Amino acid sequence: MKILAVDTEVVRLPLEVPFRDPRGELTFVDNILVRARSDEGPVGIGWAFSLNGRNTASLKAAVDELAAGLVGRDPLRLGEVQDALRQVAFNVGPGGLITMALAALDVAVWDLRGKLLNLSIADLLGRRRDRVPTYASQGLWRNYGPAELASQAAEYVALGFRAVKLRVGGETDPDREVERVRVVREAVGWGVDIMADVNQGWTPWRAIKLGRRFQEYGLYWLEDPVPMLDLAGSAEVARALDVPVCAGEYHYEVDGLKRLLDGRAVDILMVDLLRVGGITGWLKAAALAEAYQVPVVSHLVPEVHVHIFAAIPNGLTVEYMPWSFGLFKNPPRLVDGELEVPSGPGLGLELDEDRIRRHRV
Repeated sequence: MKILAVDTEVVRLPLEVPFRDPRGELTFVDNILVRARSDEGPVGIGWAFSLNGRNTASLKAAVDELAAGLVGRDPLRLGEVQDALRQVAFNVGPGGLITMALAALDVAVWDLRGKLLNLSIADLLGRRRDRVPTYASQGLWRNYGPAELASQAAEYVALGFRAVKLRVGGETDPDREVERVRVVREAVGWGVDIMADVNQGWTPWRAIKLGRRFQEYGLYWLEDPVPMLDLAGSAEVARALDVPVCAGEYHYEVDGLKRLLDGRAVDILMVDLLRVGGITGWLKAAALAEAYQVPVVSHLVPEVHVHIFAAIPNGLTVEYMPWSFGLFKNPPRLVDGELEVPSGPGLGLELDEDRIRRHRV
C-alpha cells in the first residue's frame, strides 16, 4: 500500500460575500487542490488557499516540492509520512508557506487513510458527536455600516445560526466601534452569541478601554485584540477583561501556540489548520490546550474542522467560512445552527469535477 503520485492544481472560486482589507477588495479565493493517488485506487484530497491570488504561485510551488516526500510512502504509517515531509522542508521550515503546504498534504493523507480503511476522519479520531456548534463568519465585515451590519446579522439568525462574528478595529472614533457591537446585539437578540474580531488592530490600552465597553453587550469572545507578537499585551488584556480573549490563528506550529498558553495570553485558543500543519498538528494543539484547561476554536476550513471537533473534548465551535465549499458537491450541512459531521470515508467529500474544470487556473 503506497502513494503513487501527488497531483496539484489551482482552482479559483469567487467569494460569495466579497470584502475589503487595507490592501483592497477581496473577490476570489485560489484553492491549491491536492490529490494523493494510491496504488489501491482511493485518492486523498487536501487543499491550501490564498485570497485574490496573493502568494498563490509560491504556495503551489511549496506544495509541489513537499509532495515529492509522499511518493512511495504508506499512508497508514502517518509518523513516517510526517517525518518524510519534515525532512524535505528541513532547511526552510517550520512556518510560513512551508507549514501551509505541509498542512494541505497532511489533510490529503488523512483523507486517503480514511478512504482506505472505510472510516470517516471523525471516526478515526474517536467521534464523540454527530453535530458540532458553528457560527456565521462570512460577513459583518469592517467596511459595513451599522444598518448593513444589523440587516446581515438578522439574516444569519434567520438561516439558523446561533452565533455570529463581526469585525471591529477599523474606526478611529471609539463610540462608533461600540455602535457596531450594539446594533448587532439588537439585531440578533440575547439568545444568540456574538464575537468581535479586531484582527490585531489595537494597543493593549485601547483593547482594555473598548473591551470594557463591549462587555455590556455580552460578547462571547474578543478576538486578536493586539498584534500577535505582543504576548504580554494580550495577557494584560485577558487579565483586565471579563470577556474572554481569543487568539492564535496567526501563530505557526504547536510551538507558537504554546507560547500563548505559557504566557496566559488567551482564554480561548484559536487554531488555524494551515498554520498548525494540518490535522496532525491540530490534534497536538488541542491536546496541549486541554492540558492548560483552555478551550479551542477553529479558523476557516469548516470542511476539515467538523471532523476534528466531532472528536476532541475541548472544542467550542467551528468557524463557518464557506470559501472552498464550491470545490465539493456535498459540503457540510447546517442543521439547526450546527454542522452535521459527514459519515462517508475520509473527509466524506465528493469533488465537483465540472465546477473545478470551469474554475481551473
